[in-house]
Amino acid sequence: MAMNCMVFLAIDGERLQRFCSLSGMLENDIKSNLGLPSFQGFVLDYILQDEALLLEFAAAEQLKPEKIVALRRKLPGFAE
Repeated sequence: MAMNCMVFLAIDGERLQRFCSLSGMLENDIKSNLGLPSFQGFVLDYILQDEALLLEFAAAEQLKPEKIVALRRKLPGFAE
């Protein structure tokens, strides 16, 4: 799911730039960290903190937002 999130962000240059700016990461950092469960959780946290972005992503993936939250719970670092 985190890979899908990153593809969703990368499709829109402004979204990706905002993610990079807020996370302090460069595109190469993203590529090298995408396989890490902690980074995957971070990506889902990023999507979940912005309701409009979450709803856009959920619609693009044809998922209910609650499903994304449930997937996030399975990764390290989840805090309710």
